[in-house]
Amino acid sequence: LRPRHPVGDVMASARRSAVARPAGPRQSRRPTRTTRGFVTRPWGGFENIVEGVGYKVKRLVVEPGHRISLQRHRFRAEHWVVVEGTPRVIIEGRARRLKAKGAVDVPRGAWHRIENPGRRPVVIIEVQHGPYLGEDDIIRKQDDYGR
Repeated sequence: LRPRHPVGDVMASARRSAVARPAGPRQSRRPTRTTRGFVTRPWGGFENIVEGVGYKVKRLVVEPGHRISLQRHRFRAEHWVVVEGTPRVIIEGRARRLKAKGAVDVPRGAWHRIENPGRRPVVIIEVQHGPYLGEDDIIRKQDDYGR
């Protein structure tokens, strides 16, 4: 059987539905675009794809030889799907290598990190879910960049 909607059509549809909408008296359950463009970080960067009530989807890029800080979040859990590269992920002290199409869950409050020991950039789709998804919900334990 052939899928009813090829992945590309679904993603294109998601992008079309992600246009910013004016805030009303109550929060809409429809997705809204959160930022435009790529946000650079010392380890690579990220792009917000879509956000709705209780969830946010990001595209993370970790450059070769770099890693994100060892961190945890008080208000959100995350699900990572590897699109490109072979990252080393650490969750609660347990390290494992993932390949393209590999996925892992990061529970709320768990110490975690993504490392790229490879020669190509690592690309991960991150789905965050929880009551608060702000960038200030990051508690860092160790950071190569002094943040």
